[in-house]
Amino acid sequence: MPSKTYAVLIADVMGSRSRRDLRGLLGKKLAVISRRHLRRKLIQLPYSVTAGDEFQTVIHDLPAVPGIIQELRIALRPLSLRIGVGFGSVSGRIQAPVNRLGGEAFLSARQAIENVKAGNLYKFSVLTAFVSRHEHFDRTINLIYGLHDTLVLKISARQWETIAEFMDKPTLEQTARSLHLDESTVSRNLKRGYYWQLSETVKMAGLLIRHTYC
Repeated sequence: MPSKTYAVLIADVMGSRSRRDLRGLLGKKLAVISRRHLRRKLIQLPYSVTAGDEFQTVIHDLPAVPGIIQELRIALRPLSLRIGVGFGSVSGRIQAPVNRLGGEAFLSARQAIENVKAGNLYKFSVLTAFVSRHEHFDRTINLIYGLHDTLVLKISARQWETIAEFMDKPTLEQTARSLHLDESTVSRNLKRGYYWQLSETVKMAGLLIRHTYC
């Protein structure tokens, strides 16, 4: 019987050395997003800090990976993340602590985040990378996210705030009321913050993963 395919996500905080309060801030934000993602059965284990500025988890619902990435970027603001995702098998029983687990998916995720750090993929900066057994899949999804990340790097703090609120209250009227803005300002912030492009990336990358693995 073929082994199950999982996704392992490894993320680290950019510019972490300049933040004295990093460990506490990261721990609080990860506790909140862990509860949310565990409740929705998006992740197998809580997000666990495995080094000073790095955290990991295991994901079984593979098409959910793009949405998880987007929600992490929003939930952990103002922290900026580099993210590597590896697909493959996981050795042994999946249980905490995550840093004692291993297997193909962990090795691939490590390679993915090292590709981000080293700038090995393109001649432009990226924040996200994927590694799997499927070369064509890797080329396609990494290009999608390379272009996606070019937009992400341009989003302002105010635009992120609007995006986060709109995802929680997905109407212009509700978002405007919550942020004490008019609807035209909310709409402009979403457009200038590339919200619609980001949403399409999540949708199409999820379909690509589903087509490849499900």
